[in-house]
Amino acid sequence: MKTEVKPDIANFHPDKPQGCTNLKLRQLMRRVAQHYDVELAKTGLKTTQYSLLSHVVKLGPIRAVDLAGVMRMSTSTLSRNLQPLAAMGVIEILPGADARSRLISATEAGQHKRTEAQRKWRIAQEGINQTLGAQRVLALHALIDESLELLSPADGENDDV
Repeated sequence: MKTEVKPDIANFHPDKPQGCTNLKLRQLMRRVAQHYDVELAKTGLKTTQYSLLSHVVKLGPIRAVDLAGVMRMSTSTLSRNLQPLAAMGVIEILPGADARSRLISATEAGQHKRTEAQRKWRIAQEGINQTLGAQRVLALHALIDESLELLSPADGENDDV
């Protein structure tokens, strides 16, 4: 005998959010990330590596602490994420103004890799736009931006990626 699962109608309120927001966002993020990862994998980069390389190309040479601030991540997370890119030869980590600071810049190979990956990223983005519809994507971006502002950490703390 099959047991039928019935919704808890007594506790259902159409104006009250149901379920776990964290779970729903993680499910959406995984689905979106998979879409981008399929395209970017064709370049040998992960989505996170493409993002980091793009920031270095655009802002570099840049101090690690400044890059971490722009990307809203801790310097230790940034350091871990830079290592594979340095091993690929797409970025360089050079000495900075003093013994404790480092400057990060893209190599010529990194510039080319970013251009290649940017084309794949654009294909992925256009696919999302087509699948969800431009209006839904615009609304999603606005909602995310507003939510990020409302949930910003106090005292300029960095988010960890």
